[in-house]
Amino acid sequence: MAGVSAKLVKELRDRTGLGMLECKKALAENDGDIEKAIEELRKSSGMKAAKKAGRTAADGVVVARVADDNSYGIIVEINSETDFVARDEGFLAFASQVADAVFAAKTEDVASLMAGELESAREALVQKIGENIGVRRAVVVEGENVDAYVHSNNRIAALVALNGANAEAAKDVAMHVTAVNPQVVSKDDMPEEVINKEKEIIMAQPDMASKPAEIAEKMVVGRINKFLAENSLVEQQFVKNPDQKVGEMVKAAGGSVASFARLEVGEGIEVEQVDFAAEVAAQLNG
Repeated sequence: MAGVSAKLVKELRDRTGLGMLECKKALAENDGDIEKAIEELRKSSGMKAAKKAGRTAADGVVVARVADDNSYGIIVEINSETDFVARDEGFLAFASQVADAVFAAKTEDVASLMAGELESAREALVQKIGENIGVRRAVVVEGENVDAYVHSNNRIAALVALNGANAEAAKDVAMHVTAVNPQVVSKDDMPEEVINKEKEIIMAQPDMASKPAEIAEKMVVGRINKFLAENSLVEQQFVKNPDQKVGEMVKAAGGSVASFARLEVGEGIEVEQVDFAAEVAAQLNG
């Protein structure tokens, strides 16, 4: 395998979606000729995985793990192309295997974890199921009292770390986070650029045009404060008791919110909408 550059292996991986070792072997057996390597790979069963690699995997599940002493927890997102596969026993077993590895390593670097046996397991599952499967991301949260909540559809999960209080309170807050999706712990954590962008949006609204400057400024302040309250975890009305804010609930339990993380399957992934009738018509015309 000497003489096969990492750049060439990467190019073949990008073009086929196959594993690094398989690509490296194919290149070595074909004297580094990438087109011949692709030709040979097309003859092997491994190419089934490659054909699926370009398809968007925006469905799937999130899996959480929390340490017995509640000192840390993890969430990992594993994607499939369809909800049907996301319920498959083999897929769920693979997702659990990945979560165990992330938990044991206590890492968010899923790319490194997928470099060995897990990648082989992923490729074998793609071969068996016939859909693209990917491990997208992981989060790790540490603290005095950490707990997780995974929604019943296995598509949304949250981790919350509390200073003081207890794990039960952390789980309650995690449930709230999955439902309400706050942006930050407190209003002081909101990035300045987000606030400035919100101000621009408010100032551009039709009802601001005719207002005197001093009135407009007061309206902006009021609306910004409302925006911060709606998007700051400790300022939100607690889902289990709307008469109480989250921060008040945690304080009553003897603690404060340190941090949180929330993952939702497929968020931020742009899924191509395919018009199958047009696609078939185009093929017939072609």
